[in-house]
Amino acid sequence: MTKTRLIAALVMAPVAIAAILLLPTPWLIAAAAVVFLAGLWEWFDLAEIEDTLSRTVLLVVHMALMVALVWASRGGGAGDPGQPPSMVLFKIASLVGVIWWLLALLWLQRFNFASDHRTYARMFKLAAAALSVIPAWCALTWIHAEGGNGHWWLLTALAVVWAADSGAYFAGRKFGMLKLAPRVSPNKTVEGLIGGAVAGVAVGVGLSLLAGATAAQLPWVALVSLVAVLFSVVGDLFESLLKRHVGVKDSGHLIPGHGGVLDRIDGVLAALPAFALGKAIFGF
Repeated sequence: MTKTRLIAALVMAPVAIAAILLLPTPWLIAAAAVVFLAGLWEWFDLAEIEDTLSRTVLLVVHMALMVALVWASRGGGAGDPGQPPSMVLFKIASLVGVIWWLLALLWLQRFNFASDHRTYARMFKLAAAALSVIPAWCALTWIHAEGGNGHWWLLTALAVVWAADSGAYFAGRKFGMLKLAPRVSPNKTVEGLIGGAVAGVAVGVGLSLLAGATAAQLPWVALVSLVAVLFSVVGDLFESLLKRHVGVKDSGHLIPGHGGVLDRIDGVLAALPAFALGKAIFGF
């Protein structure tokens, strides 16, 4: 499995990095929307939305919301077509995402909440999907579009999550003894969390130098990277909770060795709003 995971990562990583660094923001956020909506489609499985028509309608609604956000934020107009797009709505959505993931901690403490497969449970899980996917996509847009080095900052934010995921995986396999959340995700350990945090912060600080961070900003970059890692763990655990409720191991089988799309972006969904907000607060 480790070899399969490695091969899949070696294929996906260059494509993702090239897209982040080379594509202009409109094309990148369109590509990101496809990935996020694919993860959302798998989320519908975890919410037990079985009817294809219902799933399609829900997907179209989320896509329409993304389009509406872009349209409402477009710059200028007939009088001033050169004005850049406004990021206000994307910033508000990112803040909403951070608040949602803090509330998700309460859900994680109540394993049986919305686990009885009734209509209200599906409604809670669909609301959670919208509060996870839309703010994360908005945060991605905000980071990439803002400033001359937005593409490098987005790569830094995502690399923090990727490094933390890999660090947690290998540290957990080698040293893991203390279970982090045994009922939600039995394989996650405290040692893995520590290893992931160290890896995520190290990569965040290193890549931030390429993004233009100054020496004085590095402590704040390290702090924001650590917070992003912790949020990514919440996102990972929350998806694990949803999978436990329906008795599945992976959200899908699209990516060899990695499960589904949602399995790959669960941490990203939670980390991106936290990183974007932290970056704005500390001004790097």
